[in-house]
Order: sequence, then structure tokens, then C-alpha cells
Amino acid sequence: MDIAQILLFASLLLPLRASAGDYENSNAGGGDTIVFTTLGRSRYEFDIFALSTSHPPSISGELRITDGESVNFNGYFPSPSPALISLLPDESLIQPEDSSPLHLIYVTERNGTSSIYYDLIYRGDSDSKSKRRSMLETTSRVQVPLLSNANRRSGTTVNSFKDKPSLSGEFLVYVSTHENSGEPRTSWTAVYSTELRTGLTRRLTPRGVADFSPAVSPSGNWTAVASYGERGWTGEVAELSTDIYVFLTRDGTHRVKVVEHGGWPCWVDDSTLYFHRRSDDGWISVYRAILPENGRLTTKSVTIQRVTPPGLHAFTPATSPNNHDFIAVATRRPGIDYRHVELFDLKRNEFIELTRLVAPKSHHLNPFLSPDSSTVGYHSCRGEANGRRSPLLFLENMQTTKTDLSLFRIDGSFPSFSPSGDRIAYVKMPGVYVVKPDGSDQREVYSGMAFSTAWDPVRPGTVYTSSGPTFATERTEVDIISIDVDAADKSSSVRRLTTNGKNNAFPWPSPDGKWIVFRSGRSGHKNLYLMDAEKGEAGGLRRLTEGEWSDTMSSWSPDGEWIAFASDRERPGSGSFELFLIHPNGTGLRKLIQSGSGGRTNHPIFSPDSKSLVFTSDYAGISAEPISNPHHFQPYGDIFTVKLDGSGLRRLTHNSYEDGTPAWAPRFIDPRDVLLRRKNDSSCAFDDCHWLNKSPTLKGQKISC
Repeated sequence: MDIAQILLFASLLLPLRASAGDYENSNAGGGDTIVFTTLGRSRYEFDIFALSTSHPPSISGELRITDGESVNFNGYFPSPSPALISLLPDESLIQPEDSSPLHLIYVTERNGTSSIYYDLIYRGDSDSKSKRRSMLETTSRVQVPLLSNANRRSGTTVNSFKDKPSLSGEFLVYVSTHENSGEPRTSWTAVYSTELRTGLTRRLTPRGVADFSPAVSPSGNWTAVASYGERGWTGEVAELSTDIYVFLTRDGTHRVKVVEHGGWPCWVDDSTLYFHRRSDDGWISVYRAILPENGRLTTKSVTIQRVTPPGLHAFTPATSPNNHDFIAVATRRPGIDYRHVELFDLKRNEFIELTRLVAPKSHHLNPFLSPDSSTVGYHSCRGEANGRRSPLLFLENMQTTKTDLSLFRIDGSFPSFSPSGDRIAYVKMPGVYVVKPDGSDQREVYSGMAFSTAWDPVRPGTVYTSSGPTFATERTEVDIISIDVDAADKSSSVRRLTTNGKNNAFPWPSPDGKWIVFRSGRSGHKNLYLMDAEKGEAGGLRRLTEGEWSDTMSSWSPDGEWIAFASDRERPGSGSFELFLIHPNGTGLRKLIQSGSGGRTNHPIFSPDSKSLVFTSDYAGISAEPISNPHHFQPYGDIFTVKLDGSGLRRLTHNSYEDGTPAWAPRFIDPRDVLLRRKNDSSCAFDDCHWLNKSPTLKGQKISC
């Protein structure tokens, strides 16, 4: 069958698309293990810190509030309420003689997925002790997971991304992604309210709408959000094109758009909002919105004023009730490579630096103020950059809702398992490494720049990879190599299977070990080819796909029936990729996943039984404002599985990071058998959003992403 016949046959096949019902009723199979990577995540090690707003900042004055377990971020200082205090195992922990126990609500990933915790930190009455750098040296702490009542009522553990918590009387208001939007490339992010005592939960965001960054007004009556309304995410990787909406906190009604183009809202009083947006001059700045106290609320009835001046980026503002004197913001100043927290004096129109004077070479994110304005909180890395170096986890187990699925995040990319499952190959860019599944016996087997790994099913110790630069053109020098990872002499362990350097990449061997499928740009376009696994291209080539598009990231099913790959053939050059299947003889081409207009679905890998695929996709849209996180090339990407008939779509990861390059293990790995092996690499080595690095030079010029 020639290529024209293949394409004619393919055109008769309808693309398969999983439904919300398929997602809810799916099961990836018994005893599965999946390993994937998250860009930069193993270097975060965030804890929440605090500084006084009334004293000159100093290292001795900075307090680490959270306990150093996993990643802790996006905090909130609540005013103590009876509902909150009632959650403590012993209310006598609030000592009458101590007038200032610290109350903190925050997001933590200590269970492998995001949860919201309440910490009561009792500092005692010693001023000298309370001024030490780490409050943990002198304090007692009580921790309470705030949504445990809601989980008990539903009878299930709900995996979701939870974010931006705040308290409104008896109710916790927060973001969650636990409800499927039912549409490809549409965010699952919505705002919910949970009654702390009972666990009763109400969705405040209308169906078909995505809301981010909720903020409750001082009275508790109103909640403001950054929202897409009904427009939806259009693929932004920098500042989102959201608007500011407000609605009644009690039930989500009386929803009104008050600001066109804005994000990260916060209240001073019930008629004054602050938010950030990119200005016409290119600088991201903080703005004030004055809402009418009486009369109909519309965008035309709201007065908007720019607050922070051009010349620097200022974003993620924080306020405290009825404080019209200053706000807290995160900034990126020209010539400074780090994000810092500063106060902006609203009366003098000037900045007051804080965190740069404490830790100049560490990022400080998403400030928040105490109710009395005396303390500013933020999250920052507890690692080497701040003199708080911590070792890194190599393999991190992720919490799932299924006991027959173990999910691990690996400190590397493009992992793949040996046929017996006793070793994992992965890349560090540069370098290819091999390690045991328990995280032990890690060693480098190739020192060059490489991406992708795949084990040979019949040649023990043979790993295939792509040697050369990533994200390159068709003519870039990238070739397929095989590595004998057990060779005594590393200098003779590498064999080159392609030699033309025309971007030959993503090799995957057939289950009988005779062939390798790979992508190549040798025709001027990236298409799929088959070559002899032993002789390489010298043993002859067979073209599998042909067209003026990119077919890439191929993998072969263990039963030999199918090759899965990602392709932009429906919109060549657009960056929009879908998943396709094709038989090794070139027949049966069909689309498996429709990610939505402009969507990206990549890195397909077959399950051991050949009945399902694991892949990464923006199917669930975006979960948080990108500016609130460190840099990700794409502020989306979750791990999914789907059956080969297109049914059973299942989302495995929920976060605001970039998850990708998954691998399906040939056997189940019990999390209890994996060592909590720690590495000694330098921590906190991550970047701020790259699009904040460029400063506008001309009025009206936009910041390039």
C-alpha cells in the first residue's frame, strides 16, 4: 500500500475522542507503575517564610514558618475563627498568656499531591527565641489537613490540584481541579467553598468556566477571581488573558465582570481591588479598581488606576484589610535575575525593598500579608541559595486514588524501563544515566547531549537514544546511537546507527528486536522511518509516513501490532500535536486523541499489555496563573492514560507544573520497595519565568515569550 492509499484509508476513519464519562469509569489495569518527569520540580524545596513590615529586613529577622516537608507554598494568614480553632485536637493549645500564636493556611505537596493545611505555631513568650532564623527551633506546631472532612463525606480520596486558599468565617475558599470539564483543552480549575466543620462543599464557579486565584473580601461577602469567563484558554504561556469577576462568596451568584484584562486580584475593602496586568508600555504593573458602593456594578462603573510605575515588573499583589498605606508585590527589576518581594508605599509612590536585602540570590514568590499588616509572608527555596541546603529526592511517590497504580516522579527526563523492569534509563541533558527502580546504583553511561531512551527487548543492556540538541530543525545534526550500558569500557560502548545528522531522533525497537522506528528530517520534513536494529540505516530504510508535517515521538507496542506517535499533520507548523496510531506495515492510520484546537498531546508510550497508552497533554488546559510559578516552557501538561479504542481517558497528575516524558514499567513497583534515596546535587537551581527576563524598550512593545 503506497502513501496515497494509506492517507485515503485514514481519511475514512473517524477520530476517537474520550468523554467525561469514559474518564470517570476508566481503569488503567491491575498492578501498573508509571514514571514521569516534572520540569524543575525536584529543585523547588519551597517553604513559607515571613518578614516584619515595620523593621528593616535582616537575615536574623526572616522566619521560616513551614516545616521543610516536601513543597509548601501560597500561604494565607487567617484571622483565628471558632471554626478554625475547633479543628485543633486540643483547643488549649491556644495559650491565654501568648497573645500572638501564628496561624497559617497553605498548600503543601507532602502526600505527593497538593493538599491544604492549617498550622498553628506556638512561639512562646521569649522575644529572643522568636527572632531566630527558623521558628522550628523554638516552637511547637499542630498541623490539620483542612479538607479531610470533605474527603470523609465523599468516601474517596480525591486527586486534584488545590491552590490559593483563604478563609471566610466557617468556610474555606480555594481552587480545585477535581471535576472534569468534559471538553479537550479546557481547564478543570474552579473555585469551591467547603464548610470546615461538616465538609460540605459547594462549587462557586459556573460550569464551563475556569476561575483562578480567588480572593475573599474583608467582609467575606465577595470573592474576586481571575477568569476566562466563557472564552477559554487560548494557549497563553505567559500572562493569561483573564478578566476579573466578583461574586457572592456564599453561593457564587451575582457574578459580574468588573475588570477587562487582569489577574491575581486582592481586596483592601469591599469596594477596592488590586490586580496585575501587562501595561501598554510592556511592563507588568499593579492596578487599583474602585467599585461603586451603591448602584449597579459593571465594568463601566469601575474606576481603574495604575499604581506601580513603569521601569520594572510588579505582580501578584497582596493587601490587608483596610490598609490603604501599602501593598506587597513581587518584582523583577532590570539587571536583577531574581524575583523579590517589596512593599509599595501608596502614599509616597515608592518601593521599599525586603527580600533582596535578606537573600539576594534566591527567588521569593507570591507575597501575602497578615490581617494587621505587620507581617509579609512568601515562599522561597530552603536550599543552598539561602544557606538552607537540603538533599534531593531522586524518586518521589505520588498519591493516587487507585491501590493498583503506583506513580513516581523522577529527577530526570525520558525514563524507560529495561525488559525485566530491574533498571531505568533516563537523561539529564547532558548525559544518559541508568539506575535501579529503588533509586540506587545510579551511574552515567553516556556523557553527551541526548534525549529519549528506549531499551532493546532482546539485546541485554542496550539502550537507544537521540544524540544531539533538542527542539531543533530538520537539518540539525542529531543521530540515533545505541549504548551498551554494561560495557566495561565506556569509550567503546556507543554505536552510531544513523550518520547523516538530519535530525534522527526518538528511536524505539520492535518487540522482536529486529527493527527500530524513529523520526528523521532527511526529506526536509520530520517523518517516521524503520531501520535495521543491528545494522542501522546501513542495513536499509523503509519509510513509514510521508508529508509536509512533523511525525515524531514514536513508540512500538509490546505485541508488535501498533506504532504510536505525535503529529502536527492536521495543522503543520502550528505546534499543535495529536496522537496517532499506525500498523508497522503502514496501514490502519488513525487519530487516537483530539486535544482541542491548537492543543498538544505528546510522548505516547504503550502499557505492557499493549491495550493502553500513557502520554502527556494539555487536554485539561491550565491550572494556575503561570506568573505565580517558576519557569516552565509550557505552563501545562498532565499525565494521562487512554485505551487504544479511545475510551477510558484517565488523568493521573494534577498540578500547575509541566509534566511529561512518561514511561510504563513492565511490572508493578510497590512504593514501599523504593528507597527514599537522596541525591547531593545543588538544590534550588531553577529559573524564573523566562518572559520576565526581557525589559520593554519602546512604548507599546510587548514582552516576548
